[in-house]
Amino acid sequence: MTTSRASAGDGISTYKGQERALRADRLGTGGLLLSVLAATAPLMVVAGVMPTTFAVMGIVGQPLLYVVLGAVLILFSVGYAEMSRHVHNAGAFYAYISRGLGGTAGASAALVALVAYNALQVGIYGIFGFEVSGLFATYADLQIAWWIPSLVAALAVGALGWLKIDVNAKVLGVLLVIEMALVVIFDIAAVADPAKEGLSLHAFNPDTLSGAGVGTALCFCIAAFLGFEQAPVYAEETSRPHVLVPRVMFFAVGGVAVFFALSCWALTVATGPSAIVGESQKQSAGLLFGLTDARLGGTFTDVLHVLFVTGMFAAMLSFHNVVARYAFAMGREGLLPAAFGRTTGSSGAPGTGSLLQTAVAVVIVGAFAIADDKPTGDPTEPVLHLFTWGGNIGALGVILLMAAASFSVIVFFVRRGAAGAQAWRLATAALAGTALLVIAVYTVKDFDVLVGSGPGSSLSWLLPGIIALALVVGLLQGLYLRARAPEAHARIGLGNEAFQLDKAASS
Repeated sequence: MTTSRASAGDGISTYKGQERALRADRLGTGGLLLSVLAATAPLMVVAGVMPTTFAVMGIVGQPLLYVVLGAVLILFSVGYAEMSRHVHNAGAFYAYISRGLGGTAGASAALVALVAYNALQVGIYGIFGFEVSGLFATYADLQIAWWIPSLVAALAVGALGWLKIDVNAKVLGVLLVIEMALVVIFDIAAVADPAKEGLSLHAFNPDTLSGAGVGTALCFCIAAFLGFEQAPVYAEETSRPHVLVPRVMFFAVGGVAVFFALSCWALTVATGPSAIVGESQKQSAGLLFGLTDARLGGTFTDVLHVLFVTGMFAAMLSFHNVVARYAFAMGREGLLPAAFGRTTGSSGAPGTGSLLQTAVAVVIVGAFAIADDKPTGDPTEPVLHLFTWGGNIGALGVILLMAAASFSVIVFFVRRGAAGAQAWRLATAALAGTALLVIAVYTVKDFDVLVGSGPGSSLSWLLPGIIALALVVGLLQGLYLRARAPEAHARIGLGNEAFQLDKAASS
């Protein structure tokens, strides 16, 4: 495809409209909702995150934490959703932060987002590879190294990333609906056949949240929600972004909070509140499968194992699509090479950004495979390292981005003279931003607990340091552009609006 150059005064190439903009009208409410919910990987959360949080933190009231976090994120979504009515850009977080806190802060947020979502996506390959190798060992009596299915998945995800986003949404939707249906079946079975303590609501008692581990438990649990904030990333690919994006965000946050709170409570009902911590410590990620085997039989549990894997694949594809669109937005605005700011052929997908994310995944999985001294598949390396490191690095980055976006919403509307009209939304943004900053502080303080490295480990500062490094490098890039290319700096966060300005200026 040929390109045309228009002098914009900032040294950034301007491409034809179809290359500079993502294809509109690809997603409706259903497709958008399924695309963002897939990133939450419900079965991975119920089978992995919940037992781990019970085991490590010893807090019986984990179901109540999902309610608390749901309330915080609803507060966040109020301002975030209102911002989405005014800004339609595939670089959602950094676009919003640019509009409120300026282009330099936006450049920093862009790099943090790129690193954080890459970390979240690549981290899942560790546990994915381990689970797939386990399935081959169990059902085919075949021993394969964990990194082989991980690399195959990376290539498959990369191939899907080149397709139309509505095709991706269909793949994600089928996997997500089946996955959630199986979790609901377990919930019903647990309620129908509770442990000796019966249908106890003790897990929702606020007294269960006392103790020093509550802050760290919030860090574990907030990762379960990551995905809902991606809705604005697809704004350019919807027909009515000012309506669909806010609607999907509220559906996603509310639905996830209720779904996880009830499913987590079902775990406590199935074991008994007094036994949930001990059983989680003993069985770890096998807790859910042991409970379903006893209540629903071996066949159901086998299907659950398979859906556990496909759910992780859906999450990887969802995060992949987000990373590709962030790279596209950054390339379009000069924060990455211009080649990233182009779409591909008839699909209209951000192909170069998709290639970037695939390359990052292959390199990191390859590095962990080389470092693994047991090529037949030692679970310690991919699961406890790749999965926990990537997941917590990414979660920290997204928490900081949400906090910054909350305060950016306030500045944005104050500068527009709309503080009075938006007063209640600004108040919710301030509350959410403050709560998210508190969670971020706990995340950094207890990072050794989150990644299981132990006190005094250099990992407790090296790993969060990756996000800090991205933040600083992004700031330096923003400062450089402000000094050397002020017109380019002024366009950060404008997205396709900058192209429209170029077209108007040249006509």
